[in-house]
Amino acid sequence: MAHTRDAALPDGYRFRTLTADDHRAAIRLDAWAFPTGVSLDELTQVPTALTWERTVGVETTGADGTTSLAAMHSSYPFTQFEVPGGTLPTAGLTWVGVHPQHRRRGLATAMVDRHLARCRERGEPLSALFAAEYAIYGRFGYGKAADDVRLTIPRGARLRDVPGATEHTVRIEDADGAVHGALVDTVHRAAGRSPGGLGVNRPGWATRETAELRAHFWADVPAFRGGRETRRVVVVERDGEPRGYALLRRTLEWVPTGTNGTVAVSEAVALDAAAARALWGVLVDLDLMTETKTFVLAPDDAVLTLLENPRATAQQRLDNVWVRLVDLPVALAGRRYAADVDMTLAVTDARLPDNAGVWRLHADAFSPASCERSDVPSQDADLALDVRELGAAYLGGTSLAVLASAGLVAERTPGALAAASTAFGWPVAPVCSWVF
Repeated sequence: MAHTRDAALPDGYRFRTLTADDHRAAIRLDAWAFPTGVSLDELTQVPTALTWERTVGVETTGADGTTSLAAMHSSYPFTQFEVPGGTLPTAGLTWVGVHPQHRRRGLATAMVDRHLARCRERGEPLSALFAAEYAIYGRFGYGKAADDVRLTIPRGARLRDVPGATEHTVRIEDADGAVHGALVDTVHRAAGRSPGGLGVNRPGWATRETAELRAHFWADVPAFRGGRETRRVVVVERDGEPRGYALLRRTLEWVPTGTNGTVAVSEAVALDAAAARALWGVLVDLDLMTETKTFVLAPDDAVLTLLENPRATAQQRLDNVWVRLVDLPVALAGRRYAADVDMTLAVTDARLPDNAGVWRLHADAFSPASCERSDVPSQDADLALDVRELGAAYLGGTSLAVLASAGLVAERTPGALAAASTAFGWPVAPVCSWVF
């Protein structure tokens, strides 16, 4: 039996699996944890993204006998979360919130411990999340495994030519889940499996697998538009086959010099370079617009190379998905490596003791791997690191050598760090295209 820390709550608090009947209470708690200017009635009109059987509340009873929700967390069942060279079942931790009245009592710690225990029980070797605050999740063993890029591109920015781009056709329409949902889902899934047609997958890519996530994604509630128009979709096709899409909203301001408009692109996906050129050629040159702002893009997204003058583009790099190894040997054996690797890793893990110890990792480049316990003494292992750093390097977006330069990875066998850094890397930068 795998061991985890007890998910101990303070006296007066108890866990309870929430149901659809708790929707309004969950939304109310979320609004306390993450303040919003949208009314509770409007918030409850949005289809929930939650999978209720994976949603757990922390209840308490007041002096007057009234029971209330003090905290909650949930997770999304990503059965095909992209890891280097394959997919693994992964729990997308989300909706972790504590009412301000109940802060600093250990509720978040108890919830994360419970979450990790349930991951082990469900056979999910990984947990992933987006961090509301950067400093929180490292202490639970999560490592920042990916970054994304946000761009502001001036209208008319020149793009390099790509053979075949002009052979694509473009449709610009009102976005409708009933009309475009299957198309977007198909293209999005394909983009994670082989971005740009490169033949390797994009680690960190999560699809909206559940019906609840898809319904939530396609909801277009006026209260959440931020003064922008209804959602539009740009579809790029070649010979009738969808090859890319973008979802966007525009705003327009009339100023003395003419118009000042912004295109806000929430998601842009293309399956190859030609489709990307056709898509971005439209997005950066819409009438009456002054600039195009993107949300989440991979650090190696094609548009960054297509721009002839990227200096004219304002760029912001932010942390993207964080990863936590829940079942270390399954996780390390479940991905591929970019170079041959045969070494021992001394791993510490304060929250999941079954992960701690010395592990022998063996794999040929881009081939199945194995990870087994080793009887090598900890002080003689090739590398020593905490599970947090292993999570940061897991998707191939954070170099073990960089972590070592900050004193977070120790090399005990000369040459092991360079070899491991190469093996853990990946040809494509990890990213998740949407925040969960």
